[in-house]
Parts: sequence; structure tokens; C-alpha cells
Amino acid sequence: MLNNLEKYKILLASKSPRRRELLEMLRIPFNIITIGGIDESYPSEIPLLEVPEYVSEKKADAFRRNICDNELIITADTMVICDNEILGKPKDSEDAKRMLRLLAGRTHQVATGVTIATAEKRTSFTTVSEVTFGELTDEEIEYYVENYQPLDKAGAYGIQEWIGAVAVSGINGSFYNVMGLPVHRLFQELRYF
Repeated sequence: MLNNLEKYKILLASKSPRRRELLEMLRIPFNIITIGGIDESYPSEIPLLEVPEYVSEKKADAFRRNICDNELIITADTMVICDNEILGKPKDSEDAKRMLRLLAGRTHQVATGVTIATAEKRTSFTTVSEVTFGELTDEEIEYYVENYQPLDKAGAYGIQEWIGAVAVSGINGSFYNVMGLPVHRLFQELRYF
């Protein structure tokens, strides 16, 4: 599959173990690269659903300066949006609990912006999924925050974990997008490189 990519060394620019796992599902060889200090800020006037793509493009720009002609880089950024608020990675366990209380009993959006870039070409896209949480007790929220690692996850949760099993009552869109990488759309876009 994707024989057109054989001319490239594929690079996933992400520290996320979930993105690594999801890209492995496509059965294409890739390497992980990371650099620190990438500015992930964005102008306040950008519509919230456009922010992840904006940030993924900034990440791609930071790496693209150093890529070779035979390299293809994939960057991504995932954000949870509820009540016109972007819920990024929580600052601490109290912030994680606040986010989960906000999500409980409601529907929110998960948007992932992805950028695919070579020295010659770049394309970006956003995938949005809607996730509905059932009600959560304070005890359930405490249990999740204490027993899992929500501090490295947008919106303070991983849908593939315990919280996804007990809280998610519905999803409209890509499950894998909620995990952090919309692999179906990525696969489609990679056909054009």
C-alpha cells in the first residue's frame, strides 16, 4: 500500500505514544523526530476549530527547515473544545478534574489538525469528531485522574482508556481522531505525495 511513499523517509514529529501507535496501523515505515521549544501559540481571532491546523502548520514549519529532499514529515495537534473553550493538556490534577467536570453530561468537539510536508509540497487538514459524555460522579473523576495519566492528554482524557468505556455514551466521527490522529483521512491524503 502507498507505494508512492517508497521514495520518502517518513518522519512523525510527535512525542505522543498514541500517534505512534495509530500511524503504525497504516503499515508504513516511519521514524520519530522531536524538537523542543516549538511555539504553539495562536492568534485569538482564529476560529477555535481552525486552531489545531494552525498549530500543526507551525510545528511543520519548525521541522521543515531541516528536512532533506527525500523526507516527508507528519505533524499534528489535537484539541478538545467545549463551551467555546479549548481544553488543552491540563496543568495539574486539579485542572484535569475541572475539565472532566466540564465534559460530564455534555457533547464536545475534538479537532485534530494534521500537516504533511516535504521540501516541495505541503498540505494540511482538520478532522472534527463530536463526543458525548454521560454524567460522571466526583468519585469516578477522582479515580480516573489518580489511576491514569490525563496530564498529557487534551481535555484530560484518553478515549481508549477506562474513562472512554464508562463515560463516552456516543461519538459522531472518527474514533482515531479522538485518540489523536485521524488515520483514515491521513491515509487518503498520503496517496497524493
